[in-house]
Amino acid sequence: MSHDGVALRAVMRSVAFLSAGALAVPLLSGCSSEDPAGKPLAGQDIGIAERSLVADGGTLRWAVDSVPDTLNTFQSDADATTTRVAQAVLPAMYRLDANGRPQVDADYLEKAEVVETEPRQVVLYKLNQQAVWSDGREIGAADFAAQWRALSGKDTAYWTARNAGYDRIEKIERGKNDLEVKVTFARPYADWKSLFSPLYPKDVMGTPDSFNDSARKKLKVTAGPFALKKVDRKDDEVTLARNPRWWGKPAKLDEIVLRAVPRDKRAAALAAGTLDLAEIDPEAVKRITVAAKGRASATPLMGPGSNLTAADSLRSWAVAKGTDEEAADAEISAREKQRREVSAYARRQQALRGFEVRRSLEPAYTQLALNGAEGPLADERVRRAVARALDREALASVVLSPLGLPAEPVGSHLALAGQAAYADSSGALGGQDTTEAEALLADAGWVPGGPLKEEKKKGEKAAGSKSEKASEKAAQEDSEDGDDSTYIVGEDDKAPREADKVLREADREKKQDPKKHGKSGDGSQHLAQDGKQYANKLKQGGAPGAYAPRGTAAPAGAAAGMLAKDGKPLTLRFVLPSGPGSQTLRTVADRISGMLQKVGIRTEITKVADESYFKDHIASGQFDLALYSWPASAFPATDARPIYAKPVPAADGSLNVEQNYTRVGTDQVDQLFDQAVSTLDEGESRGLIRKADSRIWAAAGSIPLYQRPQLTAARKNIANAGAFGFQTPVYEDMGFLKKGARVSASPTEK
Repeated sequence: MSHDGVALRAVMRSVAFLSAGALAVPLLSGCSSEDPAGKPLAGQDIGIAERSLVADGGTLRWAVDSVPDTLNTFQSDADATTTRVAQAVLPAMYRLDANGRPQVDADYLEKAEVVETEPRQVVLYKLNQQAVWSDGREIGAADFAAQWRALSGKDTAYWTARNAGYDRIEKIERGKNDLEVKVTFARPYADWKSLFSPLYPKDVMGTPDSFNDSARKKLKVTAGPFALKKVDRKDDEVTLARNPRWWGKPAKLDEIVLRAVPRDKRAAALAAGTLDLAEIDPEAVKRITVAAKGRASATPLMGPGSNLTAADSLRSWAVAKGTDEEAADAEISAREKQRREVSAYARRQQALRGFEVRRSLEPAYTQLALNGAEGPLADERVRRAVARALDREALASVVLSPLGLPAEPVGSHLALAGQAAYADSSGALGGQDTTEAEALLADAGWVPGGPLKEEKKKGEKAAGSKSEKASEKAAQEDSEDGDDSTYIVGEDDKAPREADKVLREADREKKQDPKKHGKSGDGSQHLAQDGKQYANKLKQGGAPGAYAPRGTAAPAGAAAGMLAKDGKPLTLRFVLPSGPGSQTLRTVADRISGMLQKVGIRTEITKVADESYFKDHIASGQFDLALYSWPASAFPATDARPIYAKPVPAADGSLNVEQNYTRVGTDQVDQLFDQAVSTLDEGESRGLIRKADSRIWAAAGSIPLYQRPQLTAARKNIANAGAFGFQTPVYEDMGFLKKGARVSASPTEK
């Protein structure tokens, strides 16, 4: 995933829940110990090598999630691959450094500065005199003006996804010469460095038709170290070729082929030799790690936990159904098949020894989202209780520690460690505190063991208790872990299951000998009744023998310590994606559910198909709890505002939430964002952003958990590519090492 300037905002529109530049940009000097921004938790890991050590030529085959539907990063269906292409073939006035901070891209821009503040803010751009489009025309004011007019929002014929920043521009004009561009703002704009990155030629931005259609499938005119050669939707590839008109350091590679490969297929593609570079999941990391140690032992061919080989299974079947000769033939056939599979597995593992895993942290974080629009979480006290019940350090550790990455929880909604606006503001909400969480819930009226109302669906016959149904559901969940399923954490504990067992045994005994249990005053009947009373007491969470006085209303269906209010249990709908790349999220969700159960909160976990996760659940508000990720921006005053802005009623009566899927916002947070984006004092703007973050923490609509791992498999001889962290890739420096050359030690190995 790429996170560069304006292109980052295209990624933000496509929220990442499943499940990224380099050498030419000067590094900032080390942050002082007093700077709350600190340093990135993990450095980039890209196999750094001097250009002199990189061979000329070659094709780099790089895995992407998809061939993009559009090559225009300013359209709503732009994705991470759109951004990757734009970074390689289009100008950008600013790129991100290793700390996620914008720096001038000297290939296009000599310098840019605010030259006037009164009566209007004026920014003067001085362009690199060698910068030209691939058709030979100089990059200049006409391109800036065309992009402004297209993205200003004034002409609705342009199908733009956003116009933030461009809508504040009053005019664009030529400076003293063709290399100067003068931009005058109608209103002050702190994030002016986010604009014109990428910059499209006036041929694309000049008319609505060219903007809406022509740049979707091709880019005829470019200005980067690479040019767009071909978009092959049949073979799911985008090919970039070295740009012969590039005036900077020439690209080392002849071509870069961006090949769409599903994440769960990438390890196989690497082993098959069809990929050189790919972001991978933790399971693929394990395979490459095992291969590097020289172990290629076969895995069981049957299901997980099975001790039977395919041959054993077939032999058992043949013995049961046929003759000894048939059994022997089946065994020989199965063992030969198994031998071939083991041999193929060994070859694949051998091929993976040519790769290494380069590790960093993505400029993105995973959060727990709490839907504050309705239900229990509409009460801020309940949201805060959920947050105080979480051990965020433990959640970060379960994801990052096994990968050898720093397991520190994220302290800000608006920036990550190392970025200018970062400061740990989590203290505004407070850390894990079970006692405080319980006190907040009690203050909100949720009490343990409160009587529950029996809820029946229309047309449903009276049946067993809610706990009985939950136990059956939990048992089914234990036996088959289906993708699209729902189960309740907090109702499937030992007491209700034991109670169900006692009730079933008593009923079974009565059915087997009805006469024995049908006489009034019979001791066996009293024994059965005592058994049911014992079972009911277990369901209430009481100790055996500690029966309630006759006539006391039992909180049927309430598990020990679970909370209720107004006859309803405190149950939160926890929605998760079910796809193969979502196992980490499901592991985190299970840990969260356990933490919430300790303070009396049930979680009803529902796993849904990936394709419907956002559209049908997150965006539409059909959840209480959810896990998904946001990329961090170098321009949070602009980019983060739609995520945390207070929802407002739309003209049709619906609620306009923008990207604030938690539906939690305050006027004060909105005002702080407005002030931060309107001041030209960088220090003041950072202070306002940090203050806004504190208020977001206090509202407890979303709880940042951990920075996402970035795991990239790379051929060992690939230089200047891998886990980029914050920094924008330098495409012209990527390539294959010359024979005998070695990369420098990566930051994670020092």
